[in-house]
Amino acid sequence: ACARSNSNRAAISHLHRQLYGRLYPVLLVNTDGSTVRLRYQEPKRILMLPLDSSTLPEAERKARLRRHFPSKPKAKEEETFEDIDLDTYKKFWKK
Repeated sequence: ACARSNSNRAAISHLHRQLYGRLYPVLLVNTDGSTVRLRYQEPKRILMLPLDSSTLPEAERKARLRRHFPSKPKAKEEETFEDIDLDTYKKFWKK
């Protein structure tokens, strides 16, 4: 098995390199929603800057935390078959 580096090797899997040889056009989205086109080392479509939660009002920060970390589902009560009238289902029993 010969492992030569040619153009067919890149078509089978991703490119095995740490740095790319050129810069790619990328859309940068700021925290306020404005966008800027820039050149980036990796071929990506969109880069989003993280939102600083310390600058948000208290109510909005709590709402974002609730969306990111939803509450645990409540345990459901198990159904009991004590108060079921069995005579209504008698027609379904095999004789």
